[in-house]
Amino acid sequence: MRLASIHTYPVKGCHRLDHDGALVRPWGLAGDRRWMVVDADGVGVTQRETTRLVGLRASVRPGGLLLRADGQPDLDVPEPTVGEPVAVRTFRSRKLPVPALPAGREADDWLGALLGRPVRLVWLAQPTRHLAAEDREYDTGDQVSFADAYPLLLANTASLDVLNDWLAEAGEQPVPMTRFRPNLVVDGASAWAEDGWIGRSLRIGDLRFRAAGPCDRCVVTTTDQETGVRAKEPLRTLGRHRNVQQKLLFGLHLVPLDGGQLAVGAPIVVVP
Repeated sequence: MRLASIHTYPVKGCHRLDHDGALVRPWGLAGDRRWMVVDADGVGVTQRETTRLVGLRASVRPGGLLLRADGQPDLDVPEPTVGEPVAVRTFRSRKLPVPALPAGREADDWLGALLGRPVRLVWLAQPTRHLAAEDREYDTGDQVSFADAYPLLLANTASLDVLNDWLAEAGEQPVPMTRFRPNLVVDGASAWAEDGWIGRSLRIGDLRFRAAGPCDRCVVTTTDQETGVRAKEPLRTLGRHRNVQQKLLFGLHLVPLDGGQLAVGAPIVVVP
C-alpha cells in the first residue's frame, strides 16, 4: 500500500489543494481548515448550505491566505493578530463554541459577494476542542482544526472503484474521489480494507496515525466539486450498500500520533 495523494482545504468547504507533501501537526495537515466562513450567529457556512463554496480557491502563504474566485479580484488576507475573539461553532447543533479571530471587513465583503449573503471569515489561531469528548468514540483531546470531527480523513481508491461499479450497475455515472474531500488517499489496499483498520494504528512513511472510526457521509458528496451542481448520487447508492446503523459510510478518520513530513508515494502499513 502507498499514499497516492494528499489534499488540504484551507477554508472549510473550499476547493481542495493538491500536494506532493505536507507537514503533519497534532490537529491535522498544516494549513488545513484553519479558516472558516461563518454566518451572523457565528455558525460555520459549508457546502451543506451553499454549493457556491466550490468556487472558492484559497491558498496558504506564510502569515496569511490568498483568496481567488472567478469574477472577483484576488484578495490577500493576513492572519489576524489583533481584535477580540469571536465565539464560533462548526455546526449549529454543536454545544462547544471555540474562540476565533475575525479576518476583517474586506474579507467579509469579498466572501459575501461570492456567496450572495452576509458572512464573516474567521481564523482559528489555536486549534481546540469543538466536540464534547463523549461525542467521539476515540477522543482527539483538545487539538483539532475546523474539521467536522477528526483531524484527518483517509479514503481508499479500491473502495471508490467498487462504489463506481455499483453506480454503473444502477445506470449512474461514476464519481471522482474529490466528492469525498479526503486529506489522504491510499492505493494498493483491497476494497473496504479500511473497515478492518478501525481502532488500530497505521504507519504512513515514518509517521503513526490512529484509525479512529468510519466517516458518515452527507449531502456534500452529491456536489460536483468543480461546478457546484448537486445530484442524488453517490448517497443513494451508499444507502443501499454501506448503510450501517443509519450511517452511510465511506472513508476513515485518522488522528496523528506523530508529527512530521508526509510525501506522496510513502508506504502504508497497518500495525498489528
